[in-house]
Amino acid sequence: MQGVGSLIVTTPSTNTTAQAASDRAYEHVKRAIIRGDLPGGTAISENALCQEIGVSRTPVHEAFLRLAGEDLLTLESRKGAVVRPMSPNEAADVLEMREAIESTAATRVVTDGRVADVTPSLQAMLAEQEQAVATGDVDRFVEVDAEFHGAVIGASRNAIAVMFARTLRDRQQRLRHHLMRLQPSQLQASLEDHRALAAALEAGDAARYAEVLSAHVASHRGAL
Repeated sequence: MQGVGSLIVTTPSTNTTAQAASDRAYEHVKRAIIRGDLPGGTAISENALCQEIGVSRTPVHEAFLRLAGEDLLTLESRKGAVVRPMSPNEAADVLEMREAIESTAATRVVTDGRVADVTPSLQAMLAEQEQAVATGDVDRFVEVDAEFHGAVIGASRNAIAVMFARTLRDRQQRLRHHLMRLQPSQLQASLEDHRALAAALEAGDAARYAEVLSAHVASHRGAL
């Protein structure tokens, strides 16, 4: 900032620095919530977070407001910022919408003749997930899980489906992390489901894809 008489002028560099600090706090807390490092009901101390990541209270407060707007935090007068739990009903709604969007997208991929466009990417992702299972890398497995399903939806070239999928992404990732950490055996089971999904798509069998996807989602729903 620069003083001009009694005026305080905020320079572009100051704004950029403040935004960067807010973004850093936002990404740090969001990642911890989605990974399950901050479970639902956890109260987050502004002061502790400031010290942990080395920023002032203002960008942390701004980050909390953004996260509250995304329904990841609730801001309470006495407790401050509290991680918002995902209710069973919300989890069920997310899984239901995810299945509907992806099943429809897979049908579009098959009927529009775009299977060959996405098959190589899916095979590469399966190889990555095999490696993640072998090393027990839950974080990488979950990330590629999202990429796998997102690739199928993206290949449909249905802009509305892609938009809705992006809206659901954070909630889906939170559910995936919760499931994989709660039941590590789901890593291998999920990999097998992905292989079956890729095979169904490569065969141009949209009905089989929908069948496997339904069972895949149902296993998640039952575990949660």
